[in-house]
Order: sequence, then structure tokens, then C-alpha cells
Amino acid sequence: MEDLQNIIGYHFTNKELLVEALTHSSYANEHRSKHIRYNERLEFLGDAVLSIVVSDYIFKNCPELPEGELTKLRASLVCEKSLFEFAKTINLGKYLVLSKGERNNGGAERPSIVSDAFEALIAAIYIDGGMDAAAKHILHFVIPAIKNSKKKKINDYKTTLQEIIQKNPGEQLEYVLVGQSGPDHNKHFVVEVHLNSNVIGKGGGRSKKEAEQQAAREALELMGY
Repeated sequence: MEDLQNIIGYHFTNKELLVEALTHSSYANEHRSKHIRYNERLEFLGDAVLSIVVSDYIFKNCPELPEGELTKLRASLVCEKSLFEFAKTINLGKYLVLSKGERNNGGAERPSIVSDAFEALIAAIYIDGGMDAAAKHILHFVIPAIKNSKKKKINDYKTTLQEIIQKNPGEQLEYVLVGQSGPDHNKHFVVEVHLNSNVIGKGGGRSKKEAEQQAAREALELMGY
């Protein structure tokens, strides 16, 4: 328990909350005890705390995203797959209290069990230390994930530029080939991207597609993205 608290950088006042967050129902069932508290109720609360913290953060820090994209981003951050990846970075499965059968069957590495425990841990921190402590814990995982998501998205400059322009109905983007040179096996293309006939970016590449991407990249830079 002390190891895990050191890893997450939060030390519980009420250690019983941490034990409950890490205890799986299989352990209580194995011991046939009604007095052993397991993490399903905490998981329920943790899911809600996670959602509000992530929603609040991306609403304030991703002003360029419309409602639909905010919803998609939040869903990608709170899904089982992401929570399992977050949990693996702190080796959460190692600390779970499972029945012998569940442990032997790989329960400590099962995404559903580990991601549920991650949510239960959030709730335990929230109850023990309040919303600020819970938000600090959550954002330690979420902020890097958002940055990685933006990096992946920005690699497709044309799509990113199109999504930005689409927010203003009536605006028209057009890619115009303005030059090409070199032999057939080593062509170089130059493309301009026009917004309502105004040049907003120019790029070159060994294919038209590459030139268009570079033109879109320049346009995004000029627009401050």
C-alpha cells in the first residue's frame, strides 16, 4: 500500500478507502464475508468524478474543438482501453486484492478489472482528499494523453485545416498546383492553398499530396495552430 501511495504521489488519511478501492468482489466472495468491502461502489463514483474532471479540463483547454469533437475526445480518454493504459503506468494490477482463482486466471492483467480499479482509486482519493486531489491525480494521466492525441491529429494538416475552416459556413478551401519541376522519377510539386481565392499557405513535395499537406501546414502555422 505504501509503495502505491508513493507512486501516485497521494497518501491517504483513511487507508481503508485505499484497501476498498483495490479489493475485487471475487476476494469477498471467496471469503464469503459481508464485512469485506470491495470496489464496485467506488467504481461508480469514480466514473462520475473522472468524467467531470476530464470534461472541465478539455472544455477550458481545447477551445478550438466544437461540442461533437469534445465528446469524442472525452470518450477516448475515459474508455476502458485508456484507463487500462493509465493503470499499467502505475502497475496497478500488482496491488489488487483478488481471489486466488481470479489471480491465477490473470485477473491482475485483465483490462476490465484493472480499469474498474483505476476508477475506484479515483473515488477513494476524491472521498479522502476532495476534488482538487482527485483532479490532480486524473490530470497526471490525461494531459499527456491529450497532447499525444493532438500530435497524431496535427500530422494530417489538410484534415485539421478543413475542420477549422468548416466552423465558418461559406468559407471555401482550394488547393492549386502552381508549379512542378524535375524528371519523371524525381518530380517536385508546388501547391498553394486558397481561402476564398486568397493564398493562405504554400508548400512543396515529391507528390501533389505531400505538397498539399505542406501548404496546409504553413496555413495552420500562420493561423497560430
